[in-house]
Amino acid sequence: MSAEKTTSPQPEDGPARPGRRTPLIVAAVAIVAAIGVTAAVGLGGNDDKSPAGGSGSVAVVSGGDDSTKAATVLDRPFTKPGLVLTDTKGQKYDLRERTKGKPTLIYFGYTHCPDVCPMTMSNIAIAKKQLPKADQDKLQVVFVTTDPERDTPAELAKWLPAAGDPSFTGLTGSFSTIQAGARQIGIGIDPPKKENGKVVSMHGAQVIAFSPTTDQGYVLYGEDTSVDDYAKDLPKLIKGENP
Repeated sequence: MSAEKTTSPQPEDGPARPGRRTPLIVAAVAIVAAIGVTAAVGLGGNDDKSPAGGSGSVAVVSGGDDSTKAATVLDRPFTKPGLVLTDTKGQKYDLRERTKGKPTLIYFGYTHCPDVCPMTMSNIAIAKKQLPKADQDKLQVVFVTTDPERDTPAELAKWLPAAGDPSFTGLTGSFSTIQAGARQIGIGIDPPKKENGKVVSMHGAQVIAFSPTTDQGYVLYGEDTSVDDYAKDLPKLIKGENP
C-alpha cells in the first residue's frame, strides 16, 4: 500500500487535517471562492516545468454567499485538456473527441491511493446510481492516473469497477503528457517518488465538471464533496447547467 499526498482547498500555511500530510499545492480557485470575492487566479504548479508558451491556466471565480455549496462555479471556465492517452483496453483515447457533447467529470489520481482517490470514485458512483438510467448513460467519468508506471491499462481495468463503476474510463500514458494535461485545468501533480520505502504520488484532488453544451469546465469539486453533494448537482450538470 503506498502513501499519498493530495491537494486540498485550504491555505498552504493553514493547519493540516488530522492524520493527513500538509498538501504540496494550493487549489487557489477554491481559496478565492471560500473568502467570497471575484478575482483572476493563476492556477497550476511547477511553472518551471511548464512547456514553452504555457504557464498554467487562469480562471475567474465567483465567491457568492452560499458557503454550504460543494461546487465552485467558475466565471471563466477551463478548456478541456487535449489529452490523447491509453484506455483500459489498450486503445488510444482522445479525451476531447470521445467526450465531446457529453457531461464529463475528470479526476487525476492513482490506484494505490489509500483514501481520497477511491473515496472520490465511490462517491461519484453512488450518486450516479441515483440518476435515471438515461442520465447514467450520458455521464462520463474519466480517471487519469498520476502513477502511470504502476497503473497499466490492466491495473486500471481491475481497480475502477471495485473503487467506482465499470463504466468509468481509466486512462494512462506518459507522465509528462499527463502532467501537462492536468496543468491545463489547474491541477498540479509531481512524479511519484519513494518516501520511507513507500511510493508517494502528490496530486491535486479536485474533480472538474465539463458541460455537454460547451465542453468547457465551469464547476470544481474538492476532496470533501459528499455523495449527497454529487447526487444533488449531477442532474443539473448533465443538462449543462451550473449547480
